[in-house]
Amino acid sequence: MGGAEKRVPQRAARAMEALCSVPVHVMRDIALLNCLAEAAKDFAFHRGIAMRTPENPNESERVLFVPFTLFPSVVPTVLFEQAMEVQRDFNLLIDRVSQDHAFLQETLKSTVDSDEFSANVFRIFQRLLDENITKPVVLGLNRSDYMFDLHADGASSSLKQIETNTFAASFGGLSCSTPDLHRHVLRLLGKPGEGVEVPSNSPAEELGRGIAVAWELYGEPKAAVMFLVETDCRNIFDQRCVEYALWKRGIKVLRKTFGDVTKQASLLPDRTLHVNGTEIAVVYYRSGYTPNNYSGPKDWEARELLDRSRAITCPDIATHLAGTKKVQQVLAQPGVVERFVTDPAAVARIRSTFAGLYSLDMNEEGDRTVALAMADPHRFVLKPEREGGGNNIFGDDITELLGRIGHSPERKAYILMDKVRPLAVRNVLVRSGFPLAPLDCVSELGMFGIYVRQGGAMVLNDCGGHLLRTKSLEHADGGVAAGVAVLDNPRLV
Repeated sequence: MGGAEKRVPQRAARAMEALCSVPVHVMRDIALLNCLAEAAKDFAFHRGIAMRTPENPNESERVLFVPFTLFPSVVPTVLFEQAMEVQRDFNLLIDRVSQDHAFLQETLKSTVDSDEFSANVFRIFQRLLDENITKPVVLGLNRSDYMFDLHADGASSSLKQIETNTFAASFGGLSCSTPDLHRHVLRLLGKPGEGVEVPSNSPAEELGRGIAVAWELYGEPKAAVMFLVETDCRNIFDQRCVEYALWKRGIKVLRKTFGDVTKQASLLPDRTLHVNGTEIAVVYYRSGYTPNNYSGPKDWEARELLDRSRAITCPDIATHLAGTKKVQQVLAQPGVVERFVTDPAAVARIRSTFAGLYSLDMNEEGDRTVALAMADPHRFVLKPEREGGGNNIFGDDITELLGRIGHSPERKAYILMDKVRPLAVRNVLVRSGFPLAPLDCVSELGMFGIYVRQGGAMVLNDCGGHLLRTKSLEHADGGVAAGVAVLDNPRLV
């Protein structure tokens, strides 16, 4: 379909207003909502849509259901299909950016000067580059996140990328089970036919497939896959879904922390990685994407040891950097995507999803960005180099922060992005300890990408399923793990 910006037809827009997400009389019947919610909670536990408690993050005897919407949220089919279609393009773009070391060095120069975490990652990247240490096989498991930007006419919307997550993209496991949860709720409402509008989803199997392809290319049948995990792991059941997909394929899986790596890991002279005597073919990082994941220098040394090894690390250090906010901002500049993608149709598909992105480097362009944000802060989002949700800055907080650092090199640790005017839907958020009430909500659609490259050949490049998260309009930022958004499913119209 080329790649021009796609808009929701007015017919679909009217359908969204009518659905939102179920008839009005259902939303007004609090007794019915409570009855449905109790049944849905039981279904969630039945299907393992759960996480450990904050008080006991390392034991599974007491667990909570993962918050979810009571009904699937309306999503325009044309935008859902657009996100699926462009995912392979983004996979190629991310992979090619990761191979252009000069581009990463130039692009991230200002960021590493002002952000200690990015500097630590970059130092490992630079040392490996200086020593010509490379990975013959590259495994990418990413997720591109989008919102639906409502146009001024109020009757159409378009797909706008919020970010690309190249490191530890979560909820690929639990999102496999949520379609059946919402189909069950629709059956209870006497609307089983509407369940066909909720697409099936299997990201855990797809992520497992990507890891398995990389494991096979490593070439040692007795080698294991190692999940590098957090010390406290509330979201373990999401991770287990991917792990069990590997065990079903006959692939051994270990779970280790940075502390375990420090005590148990070693490299042979040929850089083969062993952990307690087991050779490791693939390291799948589910920790290491935020400063809080590193307790001190020993953890950074453990990270570098893994990246130095022959093991296929997901992501490798260059792909970690390719997923930074600064790279996202620079890619939106004229001619930059074209540096990596030569197919004009693919370029158009990618560029059609970009929102406005602005540099805060210490130059005239950065000065103009500061002035732009200060003049109308509610038009923008200020984004730091942090992952995990809940880090972005909005509205008057932008004015306050830039008032302090607007003329300081500290501003280089941020980028500015146009604020999406989100398409709102009506839904009920089911959260432990919160009363049920219909709310105006906004959704964020994520598409999982999986790719494997061996040398210069792309062995696998696919879209690996989707994730829909929804939150109340009153919340500016935050994901499921941050306690703001909840799991959801698209109801395609």
